[in-house]
Amino acid sequence: MSITLYGIKNCDTIKKAKKWLEAEQIDYRFHDYRSDGIDAELLSEFLKTQSWEVLLNKRGTTWRTQSDEVKNSIDQASAIALMLAHPAMIKRPVLITPTSVQVGFKADWYQTIFAT
Repeated sequence: MSITLYGIKNCDTIKKAKKWLEAEQIDYRFHDYRSDGIDAELLSEFLKTQSWEVLLNKRGTTWRTQSDEVKNSIDQASAIALMLAHPAMIKRPVLITPTSVQVGFKADWYQTIFAT
């Protein structure tokens, strides 16, 4: 089973997700947006099952630094452009398994995903 965890290595939520996967002895690959990058093709894979509203992190510092004009006129195209320009604006982690795309981390979600 091919499993990839996407995010930024110094993110606390990423650390929790990695710790959970390792404790459960689940093999995964970690893709760091900052060192490994993100492109439109990868983002479009996420968007096949998740909406841009789910993927766009509006709680982070990067969002808060955006102008009111940007914040008030956000739509799918501008959200995609922002996430490509500022990968920290993608909610973390994004977990890709052969059967699902999960955004965020909660131990009970992961338990359900890997229950089989």
